Amino acid sequence: MRSLAAWSYSHRRIVLGLWLLALIGANLLTRAAGTAYSSDFNLPDTESTRALQLLRSVAPKESGDSEQIVFGTEGGKKITDTAVSQQIQVMLAKVSQLPHVSSVGSPYEPEGMAQRSKDGTVAFATVNLDRQAQDLSVAYATDFVNTARSGGGDGVVVAVSGQLAQQANHPDIGGVGLGVLAAGIVLFLVFGSLFAMAMPLASALISLGTATSVIGLLSHVIKMPDFSSELVLLIGLGVGVDYALFILSRHRQGLLAGRDIGSSVITALDTSGRAVLFAGAVVCIAMLGMFALGLVFLNGLAIAASIGVLFTMLAALTLLPAMLGFVGDKILSRSQRKKLEATAAPAGGRDGFWIRWATMVERRPAAYGLAAFLIIVTLAVPFFKLRLGSSDEGNDPKGSTTRTAYDLLAKGFGPGFNGPLVITAELGSSSQMATITKLSAAISSEPGVAVVAPATTIPVPGGKEIALIQIYPASAPQDAATTDLIHHLRDQVIPKATAGSGIKVYVGGITAIFADFASVLTSKLPIFIGTVVLLSFLLLSIVLRSLVVPLKAAVMNLLSIAAAFGVLTAVFQWGWLGGLFGVNRTGPVEAFLPVMLFAILFGLSMDYEVFLVMRIHEEWLRGGDNKEAVKRGLAATGRTITAAAVIMVVVFGSFILGGQRIIKEFGLGLAAAILVDAVIIRTALVPSLMLLMGRANWWFPKWLDRILPHVHVDPEDLSEIDEDQTPVAAATG
Repeated sequence: MRSLAAWSYSHRRIVLGLWLLALIGANLLTRAAGTAYSSDFNLPDTESTRALQLLRSVAPKESGDSEQIVFGTEGGKKITDTAVSQQIQVMLAKVSQLPHVSSVGSPYEPEGMAQRSKDGTVAFATVNLDRQAQDLSVAYATDFVNTARSGGGDGVVVAVSGQLAQQANHPDIGGVGLGVLAAGIVLFLVFGSLFAMAMPLASALISLGTATSVIGLLSHVIKMPDFSSELVLLIGLGVGVDYALFILSRHRQGLLAGRDIGSSVITALDTSGRAVLFAGAVVCIAMLGMFALGLVFLNGLAIAASIGVLFTMLAALTLLPAMLGFVGDKILSRSQRKKLEATAAPAGGRDGFWIRWATMVERRPAAYGLAAFLIIVTLAVPFFKLRLGSSDEGNDPKGSTTRTAYDLLAKGFGPGFNGPLVITAELGSSSQMATITKLSAAISSEPGVAVVAPATTIPVPGGKEIALIQIYPASAPQDAATTDLIHHLRDQVIPKATAGSGIKVYVGGITAIFADFASVLTSKLPIFIGTVVLLSFLLLSIVLRSLVVPLKAAVMNLLSIAAAFGVLTAVFQWGWLGGLFGVNRTGPVEAFLPVMLFAILFGLSMDYEVFLVMRIHEEWLRGGDNKEAVKRGLAATGRTITAAAVIMVVVFGSFILGGQRIIKEFGLGLAAAILVDAVIIRTALVPSLMLLMGRANWWFPKWLDRILPHVHVDPEDLSEIDEDQTPVAAATG
């Protein structure tokens, strides 16, 4: 690490030039090639997937996406008015001529009477495509929506509902600029220097600009969701600023201890830089652990997030030392530079909040530990009522085409028309159609069903047919009642109505796909959590040569994650303080959020754990006194950890300002977890437990020490570190 730091510092012009070249080159390539993001929710071995595969195999043109063009009238007009019907039919004719459109079911056709509301003010047309939405470009989605909306005006409102329309919604990723500005203000207040404020932000922004371009290019060869770049920005801004902040703080401590600029930079990389390297590796391991779930959708997210973290980590270890060489001692505040010029003695003192706090925790570790634990448990209580699912278009930003379509359908027909279910059955002969008629009648009598459309058939070579029945639930797509209806149809209604017929019947459609997605993720979540925790435990054990500290770290991380999900459940599912966070409608937490947040938060929580414990371990190796090591480690890192946490909270919190519910959930979940982890767990609960455990923290069986490889993340030479940096940390801020 010292060699890398020395080379980056000595060749700072080359390092800066290479990073700027990578940033500009990657952006130009991405602009030329474009991006190809896609959200593939198809799941292996689920009923909804089997229904889709059946249609693809026998009727490819009927197996694509299905969109609804919804139109409503204003000012007393009716859908059946001559002027309105002509206006809409001209638009539908244009839509039918678009590529990949296989059919348009118009409400003005005889078989489309049921597609008009009873009051005559709302109607919808069903557009069937020959491809799934994720296989079509964003440009095509935008063109499709614009063509449909061209039928609006003169008292007619037109909107589009469906997965393709979702792609056309330009996502608002929140107040990214506001988050960066807030982070800069916090950095300036902590360090009192414009250069100290600018260095972490520059490192994070340059690396993220390069990373998002690389991810855009990779989207052509790897399936990545359309919000991958937004998620990488969300994670990368917080992580990138944190990594740079850890190194920058140690560098400033070195300068205030009397070191020259070069040796201070090298020592900062040899200490905090090693913690950053290890923490970044743990974050990437946690992200890539999502591959254990075997889902293409999450694999793309895992790769994108890992690339973002990797680039910010590399920038902190190479670009930041180079930039520190350019700014010299201006990284200190003006008053600190004057003090250094006035006296040759190292700056510092034995007062300061974190010295006093570390002393208080040392005196009463059990009391502080218990108080911290009770706060976390209280926040985590709602987690036990967590319901996973997929939020529907009723949560989209007001004014978006999908939200307008949702509101019109709910007004004219009921919320269930926003997420129809599709019954797909393979018939061996036309005589089996009687069973389908019986099934349709049985489904119609169910209390949770609003409307059952007449069954249609698709002829298949060989004398077979595919029967399709479209079902409109009485409840909204995201409601628990709709999920219960899907299971009820599969487990009871369909088996009873088709008993002895030999017909294979599947419940499909996008609503069923999302329900199956939630079910599959829930079943695989224990495997994923176990994999990530085990790998992180082994890695920490190898580095720290301890079993107690890694075990404690895993438990603490799980506690902070539980608290974060408790907050998410209270806000998004129960609606507590919903208005404050822009939640206008309660609903389930996104099904894939536990997996993503667990991977991200486990990695980010490990950042603080590594930064704190590495410093404690450093002190332990120097003196062998556990109590003194914990005290000095907490005092030296407390201010940096809390400052880093505040920056992460404001960055993540800025994403709550965005319109997308998914991004809001990510922003609030990450902000809550980081706040709990850094302020409560790392500065109170972890030090208290380590003080209570004493020398047992560093217990490591000799036989295990011989088996496991030795990986040194501690400084290469402890003599190069100032013997007393605890007061420096308190004095520097």
